[in-house]
Amino acid sequence: MRRAGLGDGGSGNYVASGYSVYEEENEHLQEEMRAKASALKSLSIEIGTEIKYQNKMLDDMDTDFDSTGGLLGATIGRVKQLSRGSQTKLLCYMLLFCFFVFFILYWFIKLR
Repeated sequence: MRRAGLGDGGSGNYVASGYSVYEEENEHLQEEMRAKASALKSLSIEIGTEIKYQNKMLDDMDTDFDSTGGLLGATIGRVKQLSRGSQTKLLCYMLLFCFFVFFILYWFIKLR
């Protein structure tokens, strides 16, 4: 007994069509995997670029902090030299002037 549409080699058609479905599904999954891999690649490249930029910024900040530390050290050395010398009177006047300026600024801020 023959079934409609099968013809003589009907079982071969079922095998071929099943293979075709699996092949198409594999190709579809392969394309999805390629898309995901390319997305991961571009993301890793962007992360690498960002890391390079952040490292450059950190190096610049380190250089700035070193130069600021050197400047601050030199300034403190000068203040110590002023305090050791016979110019203590000048240092006292300078401190009194700073207190006066801070008092005036505080008074202006308080009036607002």
